[in-house]
Amino acid sequence: MEMTWRWFGKKDPITLNMLRQIGVTGIVTALHEVPNGEIWTVEAIRDLKQYIESFGLRWSVVESLPVSEAIKYAGPDRDRLIDNYIVSLENLGKCGVHTVCYNFMPVIDWIRTDLQHAWADGTSSLYFDRLRFICFDLYILQRPGAEKDYTPQELAEASQLFERMEEREKAELIDTIIVKTQGFVNGNIHEGDPDPVSLFRSLLHRYQGIDRDALRENLSYFLRAIMPVCEVHHINMCIHPDDPPYQMLGLPRIVTDEEDIEWILRAVDNPHNGLTFCAGSLSAGAQNDTRCLARKFAGRTHFIHLRSTEVLPNGDFIEASHLTGRGYLPDLIRIFEQANPSLPMRVDHGRLMLGDEDKGYNPGYSFHGRMLALAQVQGMLAVIRQEMEDDACKRL
Repeated sequence: MEMTWRWFGKKDPITLNMLRQIGVTGIVTALHEVPNGEIWTVEAIRDLKQYIESFGLRWSVVESLPVSEAIKYAGPDRDRLIDNYIVSLENLGKCGVHTVCYNFMPVIDWIRTDLQHAWADGTSSLYFDRLRFICFDLYILQRPGAEKDYTPQELAEASQLFERMEEREKAELIDTIIVKTQGFVNGNIHEGDPDPVSLFRSLLHRYQGIDRDALRENLSYFLRAIMPVCEVHHINMCIHPDDPPYQMLGLPRIVTDEEDIEWILRAVDNPHNGLTFCAGSLSAGAQNDTRCLARKFAGRTHFIHLRSTEVLPNGDFIEASHLTGRGYLPDLIRIFEQANPSLPMRVDHGRLMLGDEDKGYNPGYSFHGRMLALAQVQGMLAVIRQEMEDDACKRL
């Protein structure tokens, strides 16, 4: 595996020189300053690529070239936005950047309710509290028909919890779910928006009448349109699983499990239409066994995110250590090393630790926590590679 790192550009307080010192060889980044839907120019791509290369690193993966919402819900400017996307892909290919991670999640990317859930050892991590999320959905967002998505027991417990919640806690839920985990990834909502809840409701409203079948067709339409330029410029498109991998907020989610992934890969059966294998997102769904999914889809995986989760009986889930949890990372490393040892991999969502709490890092993307995770993955990889070499020698 190629050791890569998600880096947020020249303003990122984590510098490329720091990354080079901890064993990173590839960079995962994007032109974050370009608004969604606008063209990435050759000049801008080349400038960032040359900057990365000046540190002896390479721009391994684009994460992400965002898919505009109007492409997802088939708005009237869908074709114009797809044309812009095609030009951006063409420009990336001309500059020698050939792997693009993207997602097709409507409105909202990854969802958590707590950005600093305390662990006994003094570190903290991201957390999803299902009951608090239900409180947000029912009583803060006040989504019509939301009560149909939850059990009578969940509705009763959420009502009791919301009555006990202080205004500060409600404001933190809004900031966490709508703003903090979204503003730096998809551009729909930004820090400082005066009424994020109303804005969020308007974004949800655009998907009225869009069910799973319709969203699948819109994804297929998008992929069929971009595959010709992907073939010419050898661009591998890697769709990211939904996080968490199940239906939420009345929105259709279509990258949740084995059946969904298989449908996407068959709908546009082109080797450039592939998967970002995110072990964290997939393992947050109790229906998924990451090992089985890795074995089945290794041949169409172009990029790997290694992290792990623990799913609790009440539906909560927490970011687990990279050494434990339902991600089964040692098994995944072995599977992908055997399938394609040159695949780019990045560790994902490290714990907050060692003073990183006040550094202003994007949620989940602290330095020391990810550095620890990278070292753990490097250690697992070294052992697995040695085992593979020993096995090969025994067969001689």
